[in-house]
Amino acid sequence: MLYDQAQVTAAFKIFALLSTQGRADKEALRLYLADDNVRGLVEQFAQEVDCRVIAAGDELYLVPLVVSSPYHVSNETLKSKYLTSRAVNADIYLMYVAIIILLGEFYDSYQTTNPTRDFLPMGEWLNSMNQRILALKEIDEEKLAKVEQEQEYNWKLIIEKWEALDDLRETAKTQDGRTISRLAFLNQVKRFLQDQDLVRDIGEDQLQLTEKTHIIVQRYYMEVEHNRGILEFMYQLELPKEGG
Repeated sequence: MLYDQAQVTAAFKIFALLSTQGRADKEALRLYLADDNVRGLVEQFAQEVDCRVIAAGDELYLVPLVVSSPYHVSNETLKSKYLTSRAVNADIYLMYVAIIILLGEFYDSYQTTNPTRDFLPMGEWLNSMNQRILALKEIDEEKLAKVEQEQEYNWKLIIEKWEALDDLRETAKTQDGRTISRLAFLNQVKRFLQDQDLVRDIGEDQLQLTEKTHIIVQRYYMEVEHNRGILEFMYQLELPKEGG
């Protein structure tokens, strides 16, 4: 396919915005949608770096599809910017589980691609985390070890990390001596999600998903090859009964 200079320049400018800022504005979106050649070039650029371009609201976003993408947020960035100074990879795994559970609260535990609620109070997110981790803890050790091997995911360590966080009083100590509660941890995860334009805080400790998140969930997140069956596993757990 032949492209004229104006199309190549327009596509490059759009991709430059996406690659440096992670998003592009309304004018870039207009050019992207109006010209098939420009759109094709932008998508080709994104594919070369293992990303996908999505249109959400009045903006375009660059979404990394694999960990090896240069635009994927690195573990070191997550640790230094969002978690504690002594955070390890297990803290990041717990962060990922917290995000899975948050999204599951909006999507009826992934039984539908359409959200079933408009907002989520932080307290409900915390309660759901407690329930899911408790359900994990009640799984037979041999069975859990088998799941860990199949998914290459250390669920035992995630349980330990969550239980090390203090539930009510901020008395649990991090390795550098500071205190952190479970709610404080979820607030760290919330800050990451806000920075990535995945949630917005609508006040009174309530979170709302962005259109960007809805599109990502509908198109990619529920596919087994992208999540290694972790979603299915998490939501087939039998939750502890109230008061049990």
